[in-house]
Order: sequence, then C-alpha cells, then structure tokens
Amino acid sequence: MGRVAVAAITSLWIIPISIAVNRIVPDPYMDEIFHIPQAQRYCHGDFKTWDPMITTPPGLYYISLVYVASLFPGMWFARVVQSFPELCSIPFLRSSNAVMAVVCSVLVYDLLVFLRPSLSEKKATIYAVLIALYPLHCFFTFLYYTDVASVTAVLAMYLTCLRRQFFISAMFGGFATLCRQTNVVWLAFVAATGSISYVEDLCRKDHVNLIAGLVAFSSNVGATIVLRRSRRAAAAAPAAAIIAATAVVVAAITVVAASVGSCSVDPCCLMNEICDLSLMFWHLKWNVLVTFFPFLLVLVAFVAFVFHNGGIVLGAKEAHVVSPHFAQLMYFGLAAAAALAPVHFSFGQASILWQLIRRNKAGNSVKILASLVICLIFVHFFSVAHPYLLADNRHYTFYIWRRVIQAHWSIKYFLVPLYAYSWFSIISTLAKAQRKVWVLLFCLATAAVLIPTPLIEFRYFTIPFYFLILNSRAEDNSIKWMLIGIIYSSINIFVMLMFLFCPFRWDHEPGIQRFIWLIPWEPAGTASLPGSRPGPTTGSQPFTFKPAGHAPQPLSVPVYQQRRVVDAGDRT
Repeated sequence: MGRVAVAAITSLWIIPISIAVNRIVPDPYMDEIFHIPQAQRYCHGDFKTWDPMITTPPGLYYISLVYVASLFPGMWFARVVQSFPELCSIPFLRSSNAVMAVVCSVLVYDLLVFLRPSLSEKKATIYAVLIALYPLHCFFTFLYYTDVASVTAVLAMYLTCLRRQFFISAMFGGFATLCRQTNVVWLAFVAATGSISYVEDLCRKDHVNLIAGLVAFSSNVGATIVLRRSRRAAAAAPAAAIIAATAVVVAAITVVAASVGSCSVDPCCLMNEICDLSLMFWHLKWNVLVTFFPFLLVLVAFVAFVFHNGGIVLGAKEAHVVSPHFAQLMYFGLAAAAALAPVHFSFGQASILWQLIRRNKAGNSVKILASLVICLIFVHFFSVAHPYLLADNRHYTFYIWRRVIQAHWSIKYFLVPLYAYSWFSIISTLAKAQRKVWVLLFCLATAAVLIPTPLIEFRYFTIPFYFLILNSRAEDNSIKWMLIGIIYSSINIFVMLMFLFCPFRWDHEPGIQRFIWLIPWEPAGTASLPGSRPGPTTGSQPFTFKPAGHAPQPLSVPVYQQRRVVDAGDRT
C-alpha cells in the first residue's frame, strides 16, 4: 500500500506541473535542443546519426522508445496517432521522465523500508515523498534530460543489490552507465559494499571465525605478529588509522573529517575493519568473484568503451576535459549539508560535534587544523572556473559564483570553515548508521565522480546526496523532516515560477530565455554579467560578456534584471 500511496502523491504535483510546462514552454529549451531531436531520430529508426554535441550515451532514448512503444497500441486504436514517430512529440518525450520520477519515488520508499526496518509504513511514505521533492531532482522531472533516468537506474541497482539479486543489479548498473558515464563509479561502489555484506553473511552462515582461523593456520608468524600489533595500534589510536587512509588524495578532506566522529560509534575502527575484510575476501575470493562477475563484466566493457572512444564523454570533448577540480568536494559538502540544514545546521548537531572534539582536544585540534589546511589548498589551487560557467546568465550557478564566491577575493577562503564543518557533520551522521569502510567508500566514490568534473553543476550532486540521505539517520526526527519538506517545496515553487513566468530575451539570439539550474553544454556566445550596482533603466543598455577575443553585444533584459556589467576577470 505504501508504494501506491507514494506513486499517487507524487503524481499529484507531477501531472499538473508537466501540463503547465508543456503549455508555457512548448519548444525544446536549452539542452533539450540536442536530446529531443536525437530521440526523434531513434523513433524514426535512425540509430546511426548522432549529434556531436551530446556527451552522454543513449540510455534515455532507449527508455523513451520503450515508453512510446507501450503507449502506441492504445493510441493507435483510439486513432490519436497514425504512426509511431507521431508519439515522439515533445510532451510525450518529457512525460517519460515524469513516469521515471514516479518510479524513482517508489524505489526510494522501498530503500527506506529495507534500510530502516523499524520505520513504519506511514513514515516511510512521508519521507519518500519528501525526498522526491529534492529540488534538483524535482525540476528535471519536467524536462527531457538524463538526470531522472540516471538517478532511477542507480537506485534500482542499489535496491536489487541489497536484496542479493546481483545479476539484476549489474544489469541496472550497466543501464545506469548508458544513461550517464559517471554512474560506473556508483556501480563500483554498490558492488564493493554489496560484496562486503556478502562475505560477512557467508561467515555468519558458516559459523566460522575466518580471521582467527587464518591467523592460527598462518605459517608466517611474523605476519601474524604484525597483524596483531596493527590491531592494537588501531584500537589505541583509531584516528591515526583513519588519517592513514588519506593516502588516497582525492578523499583527503572526507577521511580527515571521518577521523573525528566515526570511532565514537564502534570500537572496531577503520584499519581494523580493513584488515578483517581483507582476510575475509582473500579466503572467499572465488565465491566473491563468481557472484560479482556480472559487475566485473560491466566495468570491463566500460574500460573498453573508454579506450575505443578516446575518452569518457561522447561529444563536445574539448569542453569536457578532465581536470583536478578538488574544490567540487567542498561545494558538495556544503550543498548536501544545506539540503539537510535542519539536521546539520542545528544546535544539537553542533553540540554533538563539539562533544566529539572535546574527547581528545589535542589530537582533534591537530586533525581539524589539517582538514582546514587541506580545504584551503583545494580552494586556492584547485578551483576551476569553466568558460561555460562565466558565459551564460541563465543558470543559478552563474549568480552564486559571481555574487557569492567572487564577490570578494577573500570570500572563498572565509567559506573554508563552513566546508569543513559540513563534511564533519556529514561523516559523523553517516558513521552512526554505517560501517567505517562504507563511509570511506562513499567518500571515495563521491570524489571520483566530482573531482574530474570542471563544471560546477549542482545536479551532479543528486546521486551522492541520495546515498547520503538514504543511509543516514536523519529520518528519525519528524520535525526536522517537516522543515526539510517546507524548504524543498519553497525552493521548487520559486524555481518553477522563475522558469515559467520570468522569461527574458537576448537581442543577439532569437527566442525566449529562462532561468534554470544547469549550465548549458553550448552556451550562447554572450551573457550578461551582473555587477554590484543597478544599471540605468533608460538611455543605455547593458552589455554581454564573450570570452576573450569577442566583442560585447547588446543585451535586452527586463528592468529588474538590469545590472552594471563587468568583465569576467573583475572583482566586484
């Protein structure tokens, strides 16, 4: 009954908003100008033509084909359409994402029930509906983008892996990779966490203490002594064991943050877990290899694709060059904590973190200082301002970058303590519900997805955020969840009103422009760069920004959007 309720409730807002979007925005907008024609080619049976501006694989188009094929018999019988391609109109293609959003909300419900067996059906229903309101996920429900299909496929992969349906899980993982290439990282994450649970279950079923057995039968006495000493050291100084994991640079800040809070839950800390699991995996290596072989096949196929394609992205490779964008970790930490602000930015959470720090003031002070230094290094040396970020004023990231991060040269450094606090809070919350190894793997997967990405795209945060919210205990407090629901609803209303009812025009480019979350793949050659002072309402026009080598062009925007325009390199 819970699944039906979740699907019905989410449909109550998805259907009317979808109708409104299709009436007010009937033409393809922004990146839809690439996706919709490509899907329509597939509907006509043309699988050979590929738009070179599309960077993602055709998973979304396959979903649309199946969806349209399921509707065609009824539509043809009712004489609504006479041919299959007629159903591949913009509203029908967009509606495929609406259906996927409903399926996604049901998957969230199933995951909540599985991960929190003590949660009542009523609470699980409410929490699933509220998670479906997550603004970045909710907005793209109404447009033809890969985001909703990508999230749905990843959650289906995760759920089936938790249910020990590993072959089906690998199939969903392969399809998730067909929707977006970076999902291969989440496939590896799900396979790794699933294999850990698998070997632990085997050990429990066989009633065998594999660690003790391996140590007792080990002929290498020296190795046994070293193992025991390492365990004693880990038990005596668990923080040092976690800090040792910072050898993986991409997760440095997250692992340092984990060193404060994670060991307060379970006396068996990270290094001890890694040693135990390593021995378990070695003893059961053939069982694990056979069971998780489908995941390995997908990974091998993906590696082959990368070699054949000459890179990860399919098109527009020159604009999607891999870069060491370590600051992305900082942005995600703050964005994820802000999305759960009643949980992470509360006096109760701050008090918990303070109590954890007080347990070992000297040691934890050093670790906090180390985390701040790492954050400063990431922000100073590894902040990437992609040309697309600066060249288009239709996305919210543009305004956050210009009016917050670049408002003054010192702002990005003043945000560092907030970044560090966000990660400390996230790690401590996760560590209450998950093993230390799980938390470490989550940090590594998040880093592997975000760091190579030069664009600051909030929608890239959606999948790691879903893993975070599903695997933490934030849902135990109903009042905080109610506040989260109010925040999400307010943001969704504001963003949708701005998108539908606050359009503007550019003189240099035809068509109506609208505010949206994402950065376009091929932004218009010009865009206004708002400054700090209001511009004149008559007698002059603001100018748009073009990358170096291009002359500015006039821009026509509503009076309430006019601002003094500054060069991208200026400080305001």
